[in-house]
Amino acid sequence: MKPVVDYSIYLVTDEACLHGRPLLECVEEALAAGVTLVQYRAKAADGGVLYAEACKLKELCDKYNVPLIINDRLDIALAVGAAGVHLGQDDLPCAVARRLLGEDFIIGVSAHNPAEAVQAVSEGADYLGCGAVFGTATKHDVAKLGLENLRAIRKAVAVPMVGIGGITADNYAEVLATGANGAAIVSGILAQDDIGAVVKKLVATKQK
Repeated sequence: MKPVVDYSIYLVTDEACLHGRPLLECVEEALAAGVTLVQYRAKAADGGVLYAEACKLKELCDKYNVPLIINDRLDIALAVGAAGVHLGQDDLPCAVARRLLGEDFIIGVSAHNPAEAVQAVSEGADYLGCGAVFGTATKHDVAKLGLENLRAIRKAVAVPMVGIGGITADNYAEVLATGANGAAIVSGILAQDDIGAVVKKLVATKQK
């Protein structure tokens, strides 16, 4: 059975944001402060490193009863017992992933416009990651989506969706105001000096 997921404060990992700090320590600080979902994204790592680190993250997320999503890699997600995977437009098609993983896995898909969103949902996506809302420093080939286009995607589909790209504690409320279920945040959490304080600010914003 699929876990119940709170998409409101969705942490996406990126080693480049950590300024040399240990990933697990940073993620735990975020979890302790109120992150509701974690995606492990490490595009450059080989399979052995991915598996070892994903195992540790799974144990950590279980400690806080927060689901773990793996970026791209179905094999790693299955191997560590993660809650699901997140797929980009250039990754394995959602329909194929659904056939391989079955109905109990969460599958998220990146969508940059309403057409991609509708297609992903038709192929079985459980949620959408929509961006880059404000532009992004972590990816160099993604166009800015903007809040109006985020609203357009919200009108096109009924599944949960999160904004991603340049989202911080200061603009998080604007993303929620579009009807998004939450925000996937990378440097807005992990690159900050006081990760816990930033996450607590996000928690306070969503509770208003």
